[in-house]
Amino acid sequence: MEHLDTLIIGAGLSGIGAAVHLQNDFPGRRFAILESRGAIGGTWDLFRYPGVRSDSDMYTLGYAFKPWTDPKSLADGPAIRKYIVDTAVEHGIDRLIRFGHKVVRADWSSADARWTLEIERADGRRSRISCNFLLACSGYYRYSEGHMPEFAGSADFRGRLVHPQFWPADLDYAGKRVVVIGSGATAVTLVPEMARSAAHVTMLQRSPTYVFSLPARDPIADTLRRRLPRMLAYRLTRTKNIGMGMLFFRLSRRWPAKMRQNLIGLVRKALGPAHDVDTHFTPRYDPWDQRVCFVPDGDLFEAIKAGSADVVTDQIARFTPDGIRLQSGRELQADIVVSATGLTLNLLGDVAFAIDGQPVDFSKTLGYKGMMFSGVPNLIYTFGYTNASWTLKADLTANYASRLFAYMDKHGLRTATPVSEPGVETRPFLDFSSGYVRRAIDMMPKQGAKAPWRLYQNYVLDLLTLRYARIADGTLRFGKN
Repeated sequence: MEHLDTLIIGAGLSGIGAAVHLQNDFPGRRFAILESRGAIGGTWDLFRYPGVRSDSDMYTLGYAFKPWTDPKSLADGPAIRKYIVDTAVEHGIDRLIRFGHKVVRADWSSADARWTLEIERADGRRSRISCNFLLACSGYYRYSEGHMPEFAGSADFRGRLVHPQFWPADLDYAGKRVVVIGSGATAVTLVPEMARSAAHVTMLQRSPTYVFSLPARDPIADTLRRRLPRMLAYRLTRTKNIGMGMLFFRLSRRWPAKMRQNLIGLVRKALGPAHDVDTHFTPRYDPWDQRVCFVPDGDLFEAIKAGSADVVTDQIARFTPDGIRLQSGRELQADIVVSATGLTLNLLGDVAFAIDGQPVDFSKTLGYKGMMFSGVPNLIYTFGYTNASWTLKADLTANYASRLFAYMDKHGLRTATPVSEPGVETRPFLDFSSGYVRRAIDMMPKQGAKAPWRLYQNYVLDLLTLRYARIADGTLRFGKN
């Protein structure tokens, strides 16, 4: 059986970034990336729906070590995918990826101090490979399944019902009546893009979401790029955007009523007095209790003002042959219905973990620094921020992994296991009220009330903790066996 020093699960944004960090910091370390699909990119290769784009600016979603040079700050999916692929090729990481390798089981042996992974290959064959340390960069949702509620009467609908996660390549919506169910990031992306050629697009939502317009291009970034070296301009823009994002979040937490008033006021200004902002753009919750949706140059508002799109806030009673009947009695005519109803969360890529033959129930564990789990050795999980760019946390996690490896190598250590003391006060892993989080809360680990078990969702605190704090903090237990 083949044995490597480190294995990375996933060749998406996180996995490629982790591989670059690992290769740069430990050029002699033997490692590989196991990718279940046949391409680099993860989310940005899987999602192919119209207008797919990031809802984080690319100066923070991009890697710390590779400048984002495209003029668009909120970039489209193909541009992001190209950025990830280019990064892999530039660093030779593409040669280390084993495509069509889905990890289905991971067993830790305390006697051997190693993980043994069972792999299901694309051709159906099974194989095994072992490693000293495992980096799980598999994201947080199930690629094979999106969240699709049971809609009464959906079998009677004569049009097409699709989920954005599995967008049909042959779907022609030009001149068609479209209903997009949902009000999150996917819905506010789909609606203006489809409205360019559809007869009409309706965004049907149960309740409103905060929607905030940002410039598609960052004028400060454009100025810095013209006047400064590329990397310096990128770092300054990245620092500026990190600071602005943190300020936005802190103000929302400190003065939620004022921020709510300001956000809704901006929508009123964008749409004008003819639109019912109170009904369609006034959420029931405070800002950042759920993720705020960003739209480039107010494209959603422009589509609504142009009459090519509208928003309906109501409940679905049932599907009909020609569309959707609402609880209010109104019927929406549709040729195509898009169920932008969210993701199905999973943990660690649905891999079955066991330690010395005993299954690991991660819901019974505590998250250590937001990346390891109590009682689970030699495993780091990349999980990004809910209130900022995913890659900010991914970069910090990869950097921490390098620091941990260097410490273990220096002291001749083979195992690192977070160990919690009895009686730690616990809280839900994610302090977030979005539906996809609530649906998965029972399978998630817990967090503690204080460090190192507390998940702060704060980049500066994580920067201090993960990049500069001591590795040997008394909670992480090491072994030489």
